[in-house]
Amino acid sequence: MNSESSFSPTSLLNPKLVNLPPSGIRKLFDIAATMEDVISLGIGEPDFVTPWHIRNAGIHSLEKGRTQYTSNAGLALLREEIARYMKRRFNLSYDGQKGVLVTVGGSEAIDLCMRAFICPGDEVIVPLPSFVCYGPLAELCGAKPVYIDMKAEDHFKLTPDALRKAITPKTKLLVLPFPNNPTGSVMTRDELTEIAKILEGTNIMVISDEIYAELNYGEERHVSIAEIPGMFDRTIIVSGFSKAYAMTGWRLGYACASPEIIGYLTKLHQYAIMCAPTMSQFAAVDAMQNGDEDIAMMRKEYNYRRRYIVDGLNKMGLTCFEPLGAFYCFPSIQKTGMTSDEFCSKLLLEQKVAVVPGTAFGACGEGFIRISYAYSIDHIKQALKAMETFLKEHIQ
Repeated sequence: MNSESSFSPTSLLNPKLVNLPPSGIRKLFDIAATMEDVISLGIGEPDFVTPWHIRNAGIHSLEKGRTQYTSNAGLALLREEIARYMKRRFNLSYDGQKGVLVTVGGSEAIDLCMRAFICPGDEVIVPLPSFVCYGPLAELCGAKPVYIDMKAEDHFKLTPDALRKAITPKTKLLVLPFPNNPTGSVMTRDELTEIAKILEGTNIMVISDEIYAELNYGEERHVSIAEIPGMFDRTIIVSGFSKAYAMTGWRLGYACASPEIIGYLTKLHQYAIMCAPTMSQFAAVDAMQNGDEDIAMMRKEYNYRRRYIVDGLNKMGLTCFEPLGAFYCFPSIQKTGMTSDEFCSKLLLEQKVAVVPGTAFGACGEGFIRISYAYSIDHIKQALKAMETFLKEHIQ
């Protein structure tokens, strides 16, 4: 008998990984990929091409032969530019050499924060609905994700009472995902101040995912919880270049925190990654130095699309609160009597429109769908027309 015949490599896999469900965002898009002429409002990726001056900076770095590794923490010039940007845009002061780490997208920065702080048995508070990675990454580190269901009547914001009830002696981290994917909700300075009061006297760190910080459409500019008195030293800001500068494929993000924390994150980063792509870093320097007008232009266009799509959804009877951040809206489909999965599946198969079930972002997303307006206005008009036809056929 062949001794190798009973060997099963998959039996050796980490059970936590084996038991993780796949991302709910991808399910329908795998189906959509097999269909022709699908109108997608599903992927959270800007339809803008990276501005030419940023692309040119990347090209120039290649022409100059700048193809070696950078330092583990990233180009010194880029880290200084990120620090200046954080001061200029959000009034936050970081040491450009010791308080900033350049990562492979914001996703790596989130993973680093989880692995740096979590020990088996710890708890991580994750408000839902939110992006899909936080809970699974916490689980892979041996932590228990403690989910807080944010509610439509609160405009999907984290409330002090809900946070207070979720905290236990085992709580190690709080994830603050605002502006929020998938709901578009934002937290104001006053609301963040109330959250900070709950954290006073605890040993809880905050991972503040601010990848959509530049896409804020309210009267008040984006406010980071790191700005709130007493919160700077216990907050790690995670952000990146994907959304604000339309640089998704460049895979570049960063973390900002106290020098001591960044030192430990860099230690982990150097073993796992070495450094972020060199060409992308040179392009990002130009984005930081010359990209403010690009941000303003794209935000203006997103804002127009946001108003158009929210108005269209409400007119056809899909109630949608006004999202003030990111480039998503989160309308209710409860009046149809369908589940979120059923609604999205039928809409795709019958009208060839792809949107994402709210349940992809947590069980409390049932009865909602996520629609991205990171698409052209013509694309949005076609999708809304098809959705209206779909509703007329299914609601008597």
